[in-house]
Amino acid sequence: MLIDHYGRQIRYLRVSVTDRCNLRCLYCTHHHFEWLPPEEILSYEEIYRVVRAAVSLGLERVRLTGGEPLVRRNFVGLVELLSGIRGLRDLSLTTNGLLLPEMAQELRKAGLRRVNVSLDTLRPDRFLEITGFDGLSRVLSGIEAALSAGLNPVKINTVIMRGINEDEIPEMVRLTISEPLHLRFIEFMPVGEGADWGPERFVPLSEIMERATEVGELQPAVVEGGGPARVFRLPEARGTVGFIAALSEHFCGSCNRLRLTPEGRLRFCLFSDQEFDLRPYLDRGEEALREALLEAIRYKPASRMDSGRPRRIMRSIGG
Repeated sequence: MLIDHYGRQIRYLRVSVTDRCNLRCLYCTHHHFEWLPPEEILSYEEIYRVVRAAVSLGLERVRLTGGEPLVRRNFVGLVELLSGIRGLRDLSLTTNGLLLPEMAQELRKAGLRRVNVSLDTLRPDRFLEITGFDGLSRVLSGIEAALSAGLNPVKINTVIMRGINEDEIPEMVRLTISEPLHLRFIEFMPVGEGADWGPERFVPLSEIMERATEVGELQPAVVEGGGPARVFRLPEARGTVGFIAALSEHFCGSCNRLRLTPEGRLRFCLFSDQEFDLRPYLDRGEEALREALLEAIRYKPASRMDSGRPRRIMRSIGG
């Protein structure tokens, strides 16, 4: 089993399939960024080997991320490959939603179970300001396509930034009343050099929750996913509202995840640049990969407080 020095069993792997993205979000980076050369990116077969070895050690959940994973060629083929791994209970995706209108049905048929869509505003001008692209209508169409395809649950990830979108909290909450959408408010995180982050942008979870309750009483709820969110529901709402305190109330003691970067490095904590290179083991067979994974988790820190601010930007580590 993948159990670290602190007794935490690793059941969840976030796989970043590419560092490329078709948006330039403020909290990732909007500055010049050099992509990894294609020859350094793990092939789908190599990703499959890592996931299969990890599942044989008790891993149960895989989330495909980026960058923007849907920009990688034949991404549906990777979903089909991974969905066939016996013992993998959950295969999900995080996307900005721009390419979902055309791909949602194919992804569901290939074996994808659920999807998280990043959406920080419901206003076209703000969407352009935050992402650098006039694409709000495309994202909303992508969310509709995911619901129609039967991806369940469909979650919405919303990063709250003071002076940019905190006034939209009640409006976002109302999305969950009429549609089976599962909203997740996320505290703004200082991840990566060059990202547009500062303490003045930070809105604590307590304030986010207070604004959310302006819509109505939030009652405790449960939704599939196994993530760190505290989840609630408005009376008679079809969806839920969750809160993730990435900074003010860390959840390190129950952290059950690892991250795999596009070039094949295991990352133990979002807030740490410490990584373990799996590439030397990829051609040595599954037993060698299993031993490498067991060795790697020895380096997982007790908490992000031991890690400092990471230098790598979000799109290169699979956030």
